[in-house]
Amino acid sequence: MSFCTLSEVEGEEPVAAVAREGPYLLIRFRPLASFLPLAALLFCAGQPLHPVAQSTAPASTVSPTVFGFRDFTQQAHWDADFLAVPDPALARQHLKILTSAPHWASSPEDYATALYVADRFKAAGLQTEIVPFNVLISKPLSVSIEAFDAAGKNILTGPTREHVDNANPAINRIQDDSRVLPGYNDWSPPADITAPVVYANYGRLADFQRLGSLGISVKGKIVLVRYGAVYRGVKAYIAQSFGAAGVLIYSDPADDGDRNLPSYPVGPRRPDSAVQRGSVQFLPIYPGDPTTPGIASTPSLPVSQRIPANKLQYDLPSIPVNPLSSADAAPILRALAGPAAPPDWQGDLGFPYHLGAATHAVSVHMRLTRDLRLRTIWDVIGKIPGASDPHQWVIAGNHRDAWVYGAADPGSGTAAMLETVHGLGVLLQHGWRPRRTIVIASWDAEEEGMIGSTEWAEQLDTNKRSAESPHAVAYFNIDVAVSGPTFNAASVPSLRQFLREIAREVPSAAGGTVYQQWNAQDRTGHIRPDPAPPQDDEYPRVGDLGSGSDYTPFLQHDGIPSTDIGSDGPFSVYHSVFDNYDWFVRFADPTFTFTQQQARFLGLEILHMADADTLPFDYATYAQQIHAYIDQASSRATAAGMTLDFTPAFAAASSFASVARAIHHLQLAPPRDTAGLDRALTSVEPALLIPAGLPRRPWYRHSVFAPGEFTGYEAVVLPGVNEAIDASDTPRAQAQLDALTQALTRATAALTTVTR
Repeated sequence: MSFCTLSEVEGEEPVAAVAREGPYLLIRFRPLASFLPLAALLFCAGQPLHPVAQSTAPASTVSPTVFGFRDFTQQAHWDADFLAVPDPALARQHLKILTSAPHWASSPEDYATALYVADRFKAAGLQTEIVPFNVLISKPLSVSIEAFDAAGKNILTGPTREHVDNANPAINRIQDDSRVLPGYNDWSPPADITAPVVYANYGRLADFQRLGSLGISVKGKIVLVRYGAVYRGVKAYIAQSFGAAGVLIYSDPADDGDRNLPSYPVGPRRPDSAVQRGSVQFLPIYPGDPTTPGIASTPSLPVSQRIPANKLQYDLPSIPVNPLSSADAAPILRALAGPAAPPDWQGDLGFPYHLGAATHAVSVHMRLTRDLRLRTIWDVIGKIPGASDPHQWVIAGNHRDAWVYGAADPGSGTAAMLETVHGLGVLLQHGWRPRRTIVIASWDAEEEGMIGSTEWAEQLDTNKRSAESPHAVAYFNIDVAVSGPTFNAASVPSLRQFLREIAREVPSAAGGTVYQQWNAQDRTGHIRPDPAPPQDDEYPRVGDLGSGSDYTPFLQHDGIPSTDIGSDGPFSVYHSVFDNYDWFVRFADPTFTFTQQQARFLGLEILHMADADTLPFDYATYAQQIHAYIDQASSRATAAGMTLDFTPAFAAASSFASVARAIHHLQLAPPRDTAGLDRALTSVEPALLIPAGLPRRPWYRHSVFAPGEFTGYEAVVLPGVNEAIDASDTPRAQAQLDALTQALTRATAALTTVTR
C-alpha cells in the first residue's frame, strides 16, 4: 500500500483496551476489523498522507533586515521554501483523523492520537519519543442533577444528554457515541447533597460581594452561576471561600455572541443542550498533577514524593461543581423567586432572573461519583538537533487531548502543527539544518490543568542551566489555532516585534499578509483586547500572557520567553460534543486556509528563533513596558490611599532600560561570536523570577506576569504588587515591590556581562 486514504481508516470501535497490572499499563489491541481510525494509520507508518499536493505560498512582504540576523538573504530563501509546504488538504486529513473519536486524556483513543502524531513526526525526520507521565486524573462515573421548586415539585431530572434533533446520520453518530463522557467539571469532588439555590451572575468576587450587600448569603447554598468573565475554577474558588455548598455553572445564550446566528447544526451557535465541560482546578494556585507541585510525575517517582489523594485541598475545590446546559438551567432560573437580579445580571433565556428566595426556595440535589486515580498520559516529543548551538532549545507545542472530539480545541492546533512539522521535514530534505535545537511537543492532559506540559517543564527545570547544558531559549504555543478568521497573538514584551515581523511575511488566508489583516482588524476595533495596562504604541497590539494554555509552566514557572497565537471566531460550542469535525469544516475553516496560515506562522516563529545569528529578544521594549507597569501600580496605590516607596523599583527599571538599550544596539549589528550575547539574553527572563514565588501561590514565580488569583486566565501584571494593593495589604505590597526591584537588578546584571 503506497498511501492511506480516509476511507481505509474509518471505523467505530476503540483502538485498545487498557488494564493495569502493578505499576505497568497494559494496552491490549482489539482485532483488526474493529480498530479506531487512528490506529489503522499505524499500518501507514512512514507513508505520506493522500493527497500529497504542495500548495504555493502567495507573495508576502519580507523586510530586507530582520532583527537578530546580520544578513537575512539566506533565511528568506529557507522561509520561502517552508511557506510553500503547509497544505490545506493535508491539514483537513489530519483533523478528520484526530477527531474521529472522543479522546479524553489517558484514554485508549488518546493514546492512538499520540501514535498518529509520533508517526507524522518520524515521517518528517524528527527524532521522536513518546514520554509517559503517571498523573492523577478524575473520570466521571455518574452525574445526576435534580431540581425542585418551592412546592417540592420536580422541575429537572438531568443532566439532559447533549443532542440536536433532526440531524443527519453523520451528526447522530457523533452525538450518540457511547464513548462521550457526560458533561462534568473535572476535579469536582464526589458529592450527594441537597441545598437551596442562589443565582450569582458570573460568580466573580464582585458578584459575591454584591450579593452580600443585598443581604443574601450563599452559605450552605448551591450557587448557580453562568460561564464567562472569569475562569470556571475561580468561580468555585470564590464560592467555597464564601461558604457555598456547591456550584452549578451554566451557559447563557446572552454570552454566545451574535444572537442572529442560528444554532448548530444550521449555524455555529451553541444548541440549547450543549454543555461546556472543563477543569475547575485552581490554576492560579498551581497547574499540573495536583499530587506533585514543582516535581515531574515520572513513572519512577516514589509514592513518598506525592501529596496523598486524601490531602489534596490546596489547588482543588472542596465543594462539588458541575456544568449545565442552558436548557437544564432554564427551569431552575425560571422558578427562582426573591429579589430581582440587577439589570446587568439578566441573561437571555426569555424571562426575568431572580436571586432566590430565603424561604420556600428552589432546591437542587447534586449526586456525583468519580473515579480518581493515577493514570498514564503521553507527551510526544520530536527533536531536530541544532548544528552549532545544540544546547539552546527552541520549543513549540500544542496539546492533543480533548474533552470530546475537540476539532477547534485543540485539533486545529495539532493539524496546523503537523503541517509545520511537514514543512520543517521538507527543509531537512533540502539540506537545511537549524543553528539551535528545535523541539516540537504534543502535550497531553492540558484540559485537566496543563498537566503534560507542566510535568515536562518541571522536569526541564531540574536540569542544570549552565552555558553548555540543554536549556530552552523560547517557547511558542498554539492551542485553538482556528475557530474563525480573526488573528490574535500574545507574548512577553520582548517578543512583540518578533511577532509583528513574522506577520509581515506570512500570507493571510483573507488576502494580503497576516500583518495587514491583523493591523486593520485591531485599528478598526474588530479585535477587542482584554482590559490591560498601557503598552507600546505599536500596532497591531500584542496581548499579555495570563494562563489557560501550555505556555504557563514555561513562562511563569521556568522563566522562558513565550508566545501564543490563534485565529478567532464565534466558538460557543467550546468544550462540548458539538466542537466536532462537521462544525469545524462548515463554520470555522471550510477551506483549511486559515489552518494553513497558522501552520506557516508557527513555522516562521520556529525558524527565525532557531536560525537567528543572535536571539531576537527586544529587552528595550520590555524595560519600557515594565516602567509603565510600575507607574500604573504607583497610581493605583495612591488612589487606594496606600503609602509605598516606589523609588527603588523605578530606579531599577531605569537601570534595566539603560542597559537594554545598549544591548539592543549590539543586537542590530551582532558580533561574529555571539555566544556571550546569547548567554546574557537567555538569562534575563529567568532573572525576573522570584525565588520564593508569589505570596499564597509560590509555584508562580514570575515578577511581571501571572494569572490573576481571582480571574484565572486574564493576565495580572506585577502580580505580587498589584494583588497586594487590591487587598489593601501595605506590608505585603512593599515586600513585593522589593522583590520586583531585586528581580530587575538581576536582569540588569545579566545584560551587563556583555556591556562591560
